Amino acid sequence: MQDKTVTETKIVMSDPTALGVFGLAMVTFVAASAKMHWTNGVVYLIPWALFLGSIAQIWASTIDFKKNNYFGAIVLGAYGLFWIAVAMHWAISLGWFGPIDLTKADPRQLGVACIGYFIFSLFIMVAAFEANKVFAAILVLINVLLPALALSIFGINAVFFADVAAWSELSISLLGFYAAGAVFLNSYFGRVLLPLGAPFGFIRKGPAKVSP
Repeated sequence: MQDKTVTETKIVMSDPTALGVFGLAMVTFVAASAKMHWTNGVVYLIPWALFLGSIAQIWASTIDFKKNNYFGAIVLGAYGLFWIAVAMHWAISLGWFGPIDLTKADPRQLGVACIGYFIFSLFIMVAAFEANKVFAAILVLINVLLPALALSIFGINAVFFADVAAWSELSISLLGFYAAGAVFLNSYFGRVLLPLGAPFGFIRKGPAKVSP
């Protein structure tokens, strides 16, 4: 009887980080244009929030889950879901799903959600310090943006915190463009063309768990 040799072919999936980070950079850039008063309104922000902020990041998150990239999967997935919720908030406020009963609608709930995401983002920031310096800077800025948005929505020194939110969101987008470009070029050429900065090394990772 002749032995048969079975060759297993593994499908190698590419790194989706560049696309996910580009989605974040693009949606924050367009949204910042409204906060900076370069543009007006949120109607035309919704497609960017849904497709770049949401779908691009969530798709990248699913690939990262398959690649066992825990950091990318959680971060991109969490913020992708955030932008879906924001887009829905804008669409509802614009009456896309019918007239709004103002006695049952409180826009401050978006501020509460920003506080919730701020709390979660503090944990992500700790991990980002051990990823690279650019991702760490983006997370620091996100943790400036979220409470600033919440306070402006709550009407607490609204003008000042709206400005803080505008500048932090613009900075997030610019750093995001750089990070997306760096990940893309470094991965494509197989060497560092645009540095992202070494991890800070504040917290040492434990040994990796090996599945049986």
